[in-house]
Amino acid sequence: MKNNLIRFVCIISVCFCLGTTKLNAQDNSLILPGETHFKSLKQLTFGGDNAEAYFNRDGDLLIFQRTDHKDYLCDQIFSGAVSTDPTDTFFYNLLSTGKGRTTCSYFVNDSTIIYASTHLTADSCPPVPNRELIKKYVWPIYGSFELFLADYQGNQLKQLTNNEYYDAEATVSPDGKTILFTSNRDGDLDLYTMDIEGKQIRRITKDLGYDGGAFFSPDGSKIVWRASRPKTESEIKEYKDLLAQDLVAPTNMHLFIANADGSDMKQITNLPRASWAPFFHPSGKKIIFASNYEHERGFPFNLYLINTDGTGLEKITNGDTFDAFPMFSSDGMLFVFCSNRNNGGTRDTNIFIAEWSDQPIKK
Repeated sequence: MKNNLIRFVCIISVCFCLGTTKLNAQDNSLILPGETHFKSLKQLTFGGDNAEAYFNRDGDLLIFQRTDHKDYLCDQIFSGAVSTDPTDTFFYNLLSTGKGRTTCSYFVNDSTIIYASTHLTADSCPPVPNRELIKKYVWPIYGSFELFLADYQGNQLKQLTNNEYYDAEATVSPDGKTILFTSNRDGDLDLYTMDIEGKQIRRITKDLGYDGGAFFSPDGSKIVWRASRPKTESEIKEYKDLLAQDLVAPTNMHLFIANADGSDMKQITNLPRASWAPFFHPSGKKIIFASNYEHERGFPFNLYLINTDGTGLEKITNGDTFDAFPMFSSDGMLFVFCSNRNNGGTRDTNIFIAEWSDQPIKK
């Protein structure tokens, strides 16, 4: 009853009623040749930069970050109800404060979300790196990012971190008890865990390089993440020089898997360029991720499946632009990702939802 009430309130807040759960079989124009895992594909957003869309546990809500370059000049957190019916419009509402920059939202449980925000430092967007001056594609590591818990209506419940370091990229274990996040509080970009109250903080990666974008396996026993591992003297210098400027270059990354406490760490990809945005298949036996490894110029990005031991690489999307941020619903029937496809030649990134062709995962 509690779950249904919370879901009802959230759906009402975006003025949306769920439609049917099946997508019209004729609506397949967005599926590209070779994308055989998609039974259907629906575009949810139209315009702006929409990224990191993740399901709640029941698969009937999505949370994501968005900027429209008009009302919101840098990313804010939004949520909307899921329907794969092509006749339904995807309505969404603002959950973050509308101030500063936010990133990396995730559902904690049936009433709570987590995300990172800079709004306590300033209402305005923090400055972006001058990539022409730096002459590299870099990500900013804002020390003003703090982690917050909020409810489904965006009411802030608790500030979890309070320091001058980068605390972001948070996800939560399936039981809702452990937060996994990235921080540079010890001088490098590493993975940390803490409890849901923001206590019992523990660093779980130690190797030099960026460790981030981590997720738990469906049973909570494993984690998967993206990492850079500078090896040569010049690579190490570049990494440290950029980090000193609160920047990181995400152009050479691999996927790693480990136990939830960071033990028994193993590298599962060794592909050229960047493999990133990993997420576990609901079976716990495969990882879905984005990579540009097939293209020497570094673009496009497509989605791939790989076994957790690094074998059985399979290409899932076949676009010539950008497909990333993949996630399965817990039963494996629905699949969400973000893409530049069907954007009219603009730079817009939108959210797409697919019906996955495989059999549902038995719980």
